[in-house]
Amino acid sequence: MKKKVTTYQICILAFCVIMNIIGGQIALFLRLPIYLDSIGTVLAASLFGPLYGMLPSLLSGLIMGINDVYSIYYAPVGILFGCLCGFVWKKEKSSLIWPFVAAFFVTIPSSFVSACITAYLFGGITSSGSTVLVQLLAQTPLGLTVSCFLAQLLTDYADRVVAFWITILMRKRLSIDHQNRKGIR
Repeated sequence: MKKKVTTYQICILAFCVIMNIIGGQIALFLRLPIYLDSIGTVLAASLFGPLYGMLPSLLSGLIMGINDVYSIYYAPVGILFGCLCGFVWKKEKSSLIWPFVAAFFVTIPSSFVSACITAYLFGGITSSGSTVLVQLLAQTPLGLTVSCFLAQLLTDYADRVVAFWITILMRKRLSIDHQNRKGIR
């Protein structure tokens, strides 16, 4: 039996897309070394699972592609990341170290895909603040692809840890609000 998508889920997913867009635009405008465009993806994946975790990244990547063409090319990274987040959240533990461990497990594969896109499609130069780090590392014996991977790994991991912590805080708030709405009826 198929579950129906509820109005609540559609609203939360739309909110997650907007969170990704706003976070990504803030990071792009300030040239931050982290992206802030995955907070909505992590929230959707944590609430609804892997399939719904992929949607905010895909949609926000397409929308952000209007202003930043690089976003479209990185949509597969966001889709992979959203799917992985959905699986990781099924194993959530209430500990201070869990977000760091979970972020590590979703960062490795998504950073690899992202590094390949950055190295092979863009020669290591993108609109993000990590481009400077890639260019510095590429001058070492590591080469461009490994330099892209190391830069992605560092920046993605920091970005994912921030996204996981914000999601934890938002889930607590959503839980409180959900309980309050139940009590009012």
